[in-house]
Amino acid sequence: MAEQDNEYAVEYSDASFWQKAKTVAINAGKDVIGKGLQCYYVLQEEDVPKWAKATVVGALGYFISPIDAIPDITPIVGYTDDLGVMTLALATVAIHVTDDVKAKVKAKLVDLFGA
Repeated sequence: MAEQDNEYAVEYSDASFWQKAKTVAINAGKDVIGKGLQCYYVLQEEDVPKWAKATVVGALGYFISPIDAIPDITPIVGYTDDLGVMTLALATVAIHVTDDVKAKVKAKLVDLFGA
């Protein structure tokens, strides 16, 4: 799927990802933010093919978008759809979730949530 074919891809930018991640970190939790960070760091890798980047951009755009299947303001379940979309995207591009990506995610989660 090309990036322009994904309606949520237009929602994605580095700045919008970091704004959303920092704003919702506590409410969304480590699982959701961790999947978002995995997507983000996979996207930053130079050797990831365009189709994989398009998949990740769509998932991150869905996470960032205020319009999704379950509104993010819904208590407890508000981020389950975001988690599902990012998990599916990561399963699709799993070969590109390298040890380096995992290390970056781990370090950033400590930075955002503490130990």
